[in-house]
Amino acid sequence: MAYAVDFKNVSVVGLESSPVPEALAGLRANEARYFKNKYDHVFTVEPADEATSTVDWIHRILKEERGLVIGSRPLEATEFEVDGIRMAYVFYESGLSINVMYALDDGGKRAVGFKLSDGMEIPEELASTFKFARQKSKLAGTIRGSYFVIKNAY
Repeated sequence: MAYAVDFKNVSVVGLESSPVPEALAGLRANEARYFKNKYDHVFTVEPADEATSTVDWIHRILKEERGLVIGSRPLEATEFEVDGIRMAYVFYESGLSINVMYALDDGGKRAVGFKLSDGMEIPEELASTFKFARQKSKLAGTIRGSYFVIKNAY
């Protein structure tokens, strides 16, 4: 069942099995606030097993671009379009969030972003390849993030 993320009253709904549910909920709420403020878009997620095409698309990009396979179980996902950009997110049980920003116009920006919830370790599959910068968030505490540019078409 789809769930509109409330960034004013942060809830761990759908994320209870994570070892860092509050931090992951804060990270999810941080994304919801960004899209509401910038695009007036309501950030709605659904269980990952109901959003298999979104999860599969992100996993295909990770595998084909960088040979990455994420070890953690996907909990929730969402996909939507804003200002000619296809956005997709997967929130993982470990506290990891992966998003794909994919401009629909040729030559537009296309990238994969990784965000780590406060209190989680860098996943083994990302630790040797990516450096993570820190940013503070009222909703999520300290977010560590990294990204890479997508080179192929998906």
